Amino acid sequence: MPYLYQDSKPRPSALPEAARPTHSSGKGYEELRQECLRRGVLFEDSDFPPCNSSLFFSENPPVPFVWKRPGDIVKDPKFILGGATRTDICQGDLGDCWLLAAIASLTLNEKTLARVVPLDQNFGPDYAGIFHFQFWQHNEWLDVVIDDRLPTFKGRLVFLHSADLNEFWSALLEKAYAKLNGSYEALKGGSTIEAMEDFTGGIGEMYDVKAAPDNFYEILEKALKRCSMVGCSIETSSPAESEARTPFGLIKGHAYSVTGIEEVSYQGWQVRLIRIRNPWGQVEWNGPWSDNSPEWRSVSSSEQRRLSQAARDDGEFWMKYEDFKVHFDKVEICNLTPDALEDNTAHKWEVTIHQGSWVRGSTAGGCRNFLETFWTNPQIKLHLTEKDDGQDDCTFIAALMQKGRRKLKKLGAEMLTIGYSIYESPGRDGHLGKDFFRYHPSKARSKTYINLREVSNRFKLPPGDYVLIPTTFEPHQEADFCLRIFSEKKAITEDLDENVAIDLPEPLHPTPSPQETEEEKQFRALFEQISGKDMEISAEELEYVLNTVLKKTKNIKFKNLSLISCRNIISLMDTSGNGKLEFSEFKVFWEKMKKWISIFLQFDLDKSGSMSSYELRGALKAAGYQLNNYLLQLIVLRYSDEQFQIEFDDFLNCLIRLENASLYQSRDEHLKNSDLDAGSFLQHLLLRLLLPQLGSPSQANFTRRFHVEEHACCPSFLISSPIVFNSQMICFCFLVKPDIGFVTGRGIWMGHTCLSSRPKLIFWSDHRFL
Repeated sequence: MPYLYQDSKPRPSALPEAARPTHSSGKGYEELRQECLRRGVLFEDSDFPPCNSSLFFSENPPVPFVWKRPGDIVKDPKFILGGATRTDICQGDLGDCWLLAAIASLTLNEKTLARVVPLDQNFGPDYAGIFHFQFWQHNEWLDVVIDDRLPTFKGRLVFLHSADLNEFWSALLEKAYAKLNGSYEALKGGSTIEAMEDFTGGIGEMYDVKAAPDNFYEILEKALKRCSMVGCSIETSSPAESEARTPFGLIKGHAYSVTGIEEVSYQGWQVRLIRIRNPWGQVEWNGPWSDNSPEWRSVSSSEQRRLSQAARDDGEFWMKYEDFKVHFDKVEICNLTPDALEDNTAHKWEVTIHQGSWVRGSTAGGCRNFLETFWTNPQIKLHLTEKDDGQDDCTFIAALMQKGRRKLKKLGAEMLTIGYSIYESPGRDGHLGKDFFRYHPSKARSKTYINLREVSNRFKLPPGDYVLIPTTFEPHQEADFCLRIFSEKKAITEDLDENVAIDLPEPLHPTPSPQETEEEKQFRALFEQISGKDMEISAEELEYVLNTVLKKTKNIKFKNLSLISCRNIISLMDTSGNGKLEFSEFKVFWEKMKKWISIFLQFDLDKSGSMSSYELRGALKAAGYQLNNYLLQLIVLRYSDEQFQIEFDDFLNCLIRLENASLYQSRDEHLKNSDLDAGSFLQHLLLRLLLPQLGSPSQANFTRRFHVEEHACCPSFLISSPIVFNSQMICFCFLVKPDIGFVTGRGIWMGHTCLSSRPKLIFWSDHRFL
């Protein structure tokens, strides 16, 4: 479950110079390398060991692989030999042509390549068996270190390799990317645009070649001139067609790179050509303008040299642009900077990033087909204030990316089907409710809901305020997401995640004894019968009183109140501190109770005696509590059941803790005197009181190893473990990704037990916090 809290405020784009080290030791590449040189040993990466789990998760290797360092494979290994070029990429026995096509495109831009593949590493005198590569992940650049042990069979590399057997940069890059995603097998199948974005932090756009705009040649030409990365492929109509060869030598369902586009003079005509590369390093187009086609005989030698045309079976070939449109179906373009491709002027675009989560029971509402829950999805407000130059509209690209799904393949997870809708804002702040979406159509939406890592589209809308709703297609599907907004002019974005606030009416005072209502007289009689003359009752006695009364109420179908609820009631209402409830205190509480029952019945839409957790936001707001998505997700985790239903007993417990927070709001001098703003101040209070007791909410940075004891197909798990923090034993619950092996992030105290039965992983570790 994606419950790791992240600030949802918009953020600027990350810079590669600030790449974060990812090794579990917390050390960076240079520190690890120097440590190995001092010790006189070669680096061994315990985070990605040379074993079967680093290779495959669903099967054993088909043959016995042997992990070898380059020096054990060839006599004189080189990191890069004669420059890193697209001919250095030859596919091995792994279905990751999509990745290789992206690497081939990467080599066309030296600056971009040097960012992903730092050039200050080699097999020279300071060789220590360690290499590093940098990848973009969800608005963050990561520095991934690996050792250079590579899987081999009979002394040859099994996976990606260079055409020159002494060159190893491409094989090591593939290993680093496999580590980033959990294993080599995790790289099977994918979209070229996914790797392109991970290499650049750029924005991807996809084109259906058969429905491409009239100026598509110019779009491709401009993209390649700007060093954008371009890939193409041929669709398959069935799985049986995957990697089937056409009569023209092209491979269906296979990822190719577009590496050039030119015009050539041929028999007095200008012919538009496009250069394509097969990452296999062989198997080429055999139609017009292929390597040995007769058309080249009518082209001068100087022109052929300009086009780097050579008749060799290296996987690269030219073809006529018109033939390209006939034989290829899809083109993916990753712009290194999101410049407009429709006109001749390059624009510097403004970029805003939002991080968020779809969480079952609270913010995973599904698409507009599911109106009852659609409104509970995260909502991002977009202010378009400036028109494009010379235009009446505002241009922007919205790119929605689901995070970490490739890493979860070994747990059975697949890419979710995602998309988004854009609505004109009604002009009020706060989370938009169900009725708004019932009566208002969307102004724009993603072209389709599709199971790709990222869905992106370009829009032109009039200036104004809009609300973007990112969703999965089906409700109750969980994932973290990253939403990027690219706009030609400055656009302001904000999350409509509501501020944390408490707005309660003045407390009601019980009526004096002579004016007691009939209901109060009945309670007094029941009190006297149970408590005796002191008119005070314990939690056990309160449980009997409330359940006796509620059973006689015809419109209430909920189950008995629990003893824990009654103890919490006394904790809330006991002003004398004797652990019992006086009759005057009970009368005050009963007025609250009637209001809460009324609210519960209002949101128990099917009158089943339980309330959908998706209705909790509205129910709490009706009770005077305005919460953000983070707190709402924690409450749902704490109080809902497997069917995302909340019984009245749990609803009551939740409200009692919220009521306590309103009391602490004015009493907690420690938090009041802190530097927290009002919303954070309330959030700390609510965390303290909503979750099980035993301390105040404490936070710590952590890096911790864990192991899977029970597999389950969940994006992440709730982990509970005691640690010592500030000289106190505190219990932390971590909600983490189960496949990473190490987790780095923020932990927050949530009590001494797991708050939900859904997660199926527990770990205990003696690793120290950093």
